[in-house]
Amino acid sequence: MGDITEPALVLPILAAFSRHEEALAWGVERAASAWGPAVLASPRFAFVETAYYEPTMGQGILKCFWAFERLIDPAMLVDMKLQTNAWEAEYANKGGHAETRPLNLDPGYLTSAKLVLASTKDHAHRLYLSRGIYAEVTLFYKDRQWQRHEWTFKDYRRDDYQRFFTECRDYLRHRERQGRRP
Repeated sequence: MGDITEPALVLPILAAFSRHEEALAWGVERAASAWGPAVLASPRFAFVETAYYEPTMGQGILKCFWAFERLIDPAMLVDMKLQTNAWEAEYANKGGHAETRPLNLDPGYLTSAKLVLASTKDHAHRLYLSRGIYAEVTLFYKDRQWQRHEWTFKDYRRDDYQRFFTECRDYLRHRERQGRRP
């Protein structure tokens, strides 16, 4: 029988996309007020790999990522996804945009070995966590680079995204070497 141990703390990540810069700024401010300061921020990427979101979000969508300073227990992913869903609804209800979904927030976490994303949708490759939330390993780190699965979203296969995730991984590994806790 194996020994039960506490999991290592992980680096929380938030993906946000919108065609409105003020929506992206609101999203990171909202997350930082709940999760602590963002320590890394990606550039704004043109989100062009799919038109799936255009009916509810419009055209010209930008996507960006933030990593947060406070390391967390990976079990917090469920709470994070429920929070971001509520924040999306809060922002949409404020009005001010023609789209029904002016902001999309997708939380996840990063370890030195993988990038995990939360979802409300079940699929063959997703594991149920609790309270209607699932998780998937979207990317894994092997041979000094990010590797994809057959289900990895097309945009997460991009080199520019993966450069940011490598920056996040380097930050996390530095924190681990220093023994810094949340």
